[in-house]
Amino acid sequence: MESHMDILLLVIIAIWVSLAMAGAWAVQRFTGQSGWIDTIWSAAVGIGGVVVALFAHGDFGRRIAALIIIGAWAIRLGGHIGVRTGVGGEDPRYAKLFEEWGAGASSRLFMFLQIQALAAFILVLAVYLAAANNAAFPRTIDALAIAVALVALGGEAVADAQLARFRRTPQAKTSVCEVGLWRYSRHPNYFFEWLFWCCWPLLALAAPFWSWLSLLAPLLMYWLLVHVSGIPPLEEHMLRSRGEQFRALQRRVNALFPGPRKSDPANQGHQP
Repeated sequence: MESHMDILLLVIIAIWVSLAMAGAWAVQRFTGQSGWIDTIWSAAVGIGGVVVALFAHGDFGRRIAALIIIGAWAIRLGGHIGVRTGVGGEDPRYAKLFEEWGAGASSRLFMFLQIQALAAFILVLAVYLAAANNAAFPRTIDALAIAVALVALGGEAVADAQLARFRRTPQAKTSVCEVGLWRYSRHPNYFFEWLFWCCWPLLALAAPFWSWLSLLAPLLMYWLLVHVSGIPPLEEHMLRSRGEQFRALQRRVNALFPGPRKSDPANQGHQP
């Protein structure tokens, strides 16, 4: 961070994501649809990332690459969640939180979303560190970063499309999704979301010691998806709604990282 302008830029981004998530709180309270929260969060991260890519003092080619990558991520993810929210249906993760929070749901949601704003800032910080890298673009490691981003964006889009098609079938009312990428991971969309944030350290890492802060992005995303707001509440919902079917899926399919399907010891002789 070479100048006071860079620090000012990050302060502005911190204020921006906080205000954006305050706006997400207001939208949820007004519409009653929590899906808009994640739509607004995606847009807040995307806009913040585009702004830091434009104004960071790094190699021009690297800044343009960062802008395109984070912009594509925000448009795809925010658009997907927005369309899904628009057709109706409450996110079971938020529904469970509201049930647990009871009468204090409104104020607790506001604070929860400010924590999400902090997470958004850490992700935008990784984009900034990539855009502020003065190393001439492209290096070999930059090509690897772009390949990771493309695989992640494409893989998550395919996983989301496969799940959307499954949800339109009659089987979706009583069974679990095991088509395409979902045969090899219970949450392939989450895997590719985590993979996407692995591209930023590859773009950012350079001589200045602070560039290593970019590693916080994939570490944070892994923690959120695996231990906090991703897999745990969603799988709790699936266990309540699908019971033994989902327990059997847990026994034979990895939670996050795609891998070979395992035989179900509770159903020996059955070939899934």
